[in-house]
Amino acid sequence: MQIYFLTMKFSNTLIYWQLQNNRELPWRKTKNPYFIWLSEIMLQQTRVAQGMAYYLKFTTTFPTVFDLAKADESTVLKMWQGLGYYSRARNLHFTAKQIANELNGQFPSTYKEIIKLKGIGDYTASAIASICFNETTAVVDGNVYRVLSRYFGINTPINSSAGIKEFKILAQTLLDTKQPGDYNQALMDFGALHCKPQNPLCETCPFSDSCVALEKKLTKELPVKEKKVKVRNRYFNFLVIKTADDTTILSERKGKGIWQGLYQFPLIESDTIIDTETLISSEKFIQLFPDETTISLFNEKEIIHKLSHQHLYTQFWIVETVKSSKAKINWNEIKKYPVPVLIANFIEEFQLKSN
Repeated sequence: MQIYFLTMKFSNTLIYWQLQNNRELPWRKTKNPYFIWLSEIMLQQTRVAQGMAYYLKFTTTFPTVFDLAKADESTVLKMWQGLGYYSRARNLHFTAKQIANELNGQFPSTYKEIIKLKGIGDYTASAIASICFNETTAVVDGNVYRVLSRYFGINTPINSSAGIKEFKILAQTLLDTKQPGDYNQALMDFGALHCKPQNPLCETCPFSDSCVALEKKLTKELPVKEKKVKVRNRYFNFLVIKTADDTTILSERKGKGIWQGLYQFPLIESDTIIDTETLISSEKFIQLFPDETTISLFNEKEIIHKLSHQHLYTQFWIVETVKSSKAKINWNEIKKYPVPVLIANFIEEFQLKSN
């Protein structure tokens, strides 16, 4: 009886907070699983403020799952450019084709079926199932981990197998079974807007009279996360070709590494930061440019591009040559190609300085 009372109190307090602080978001105005799915995939690792423009662009360009399925991957990646974690876009496209071609455009309606789709894990499946189909399955994302760990004073690491299991069970126990979708969205919003990672609004918190972290001054310590990620340093040297007839070389990245399916300038990866002499004496450079060239370093200091598991120390080398049989892309057309944001930023700056 006590657990039931606590659960009801937590749920009612949260729903009441949501009624007063509800965000006007376009995906909140629909129960269409296609739109909910798009928003959930886009907002993984992305703030709402940044993801909004991408969501509106995607839903305008691809108003149905059939439209997304018919698009070529390069178009999808170009529209995704700047959001990062490009495997999300590739999985989104793959799953759209599966739903359109194998399921006649009908999105699965249960958690067990939704989670079988590529690129969809427990969190996204729970969100879609609860919001669109009123299934009683709790969402657990970064916001939820933070709220629950602080409120209940739980110091089990959220990225450990024990933590993942513990928080899922707790979230499921607290779930409002009469309105699971609204409750899940309220809990995520509360974490994003009120129980924030830095500077949470504890003074005006509706849970301040019963929050363990506030009582014990542990808000900065919770949630706990194990440090598992070992960052790898890599050194990239992009060769930006500019021929006499204003053409360059861009090629698609293959394989399963970073930026799969995106385009890049010819790349020489080195063991450390290198100078001009080391670059032009490398085998790949000699193969690419058997004829005379003029080479200059565009960025005076290497650009450090930080990914989740890698730091890329990058130099852009401008290589001017009369002609190159491999340079088939005109500089006027270069912005049509999907490229990593690191290269997109360079292109923007380079063209500004060239004009």
